[in-house]
Amino acid sequence: MGVLGAIARHLDAIVGPGVMLLYPLYASMRAIESPTTLDDQQWLTYWVLYSFITLFELSCSTVLAWFPIWPYLKLVFCMWLVLPVFNGAAYIYANIVRKYVKNIGGSVSSTYSEAHKKVLQMMSLDARKSVERYIDTHGLEAFDQVIKAAEIEARKQKH
Repeated sequence: MGVLGAIARHLDAIVGPGVMLLYPLYASMRAIESPTTLDDQQWLTYWVLYSFITLFELSCSTVLAWFPIWPYLKLVFCMWLVLPVFNGAAYIYANIVRKYVKNIGGSVSSTYSEAHKKVLQMMSLDARKSVERYIDTHGLEAFDQVIKAAEIEARKQKH
């Protein structure tokens, strides 16, 4: 168990930079190029949260040294924030940050309803781009019809 133990002890140092920096940098650059603001929210929120985590670590480094599990907690939390399966940063934005931003800056208008945003956030960037081209071509009403048809098909598959 020497090699596996060493890998397990240093998992945060091996996986951490890729999960916490490389993938978010790549995804942020793709978000800049995408026409929607949904992925911008995900990645801007991620970078704000990552900055807060880094400031917390810098401020509390002597206390955190007493908790050897801290790097692993940070890694798991950042994985939740980053991985498209979870989109944790978008979740935090939608459920926490947005409430305070709306109260401070007033209402922000958008082309998409909350239901549309929810559906679009569940998609990969490439799928989202295709759907947005479809909406531009056929309109939001056609997109609503596609969503309803997909829901009906999902119900059929369930039974």
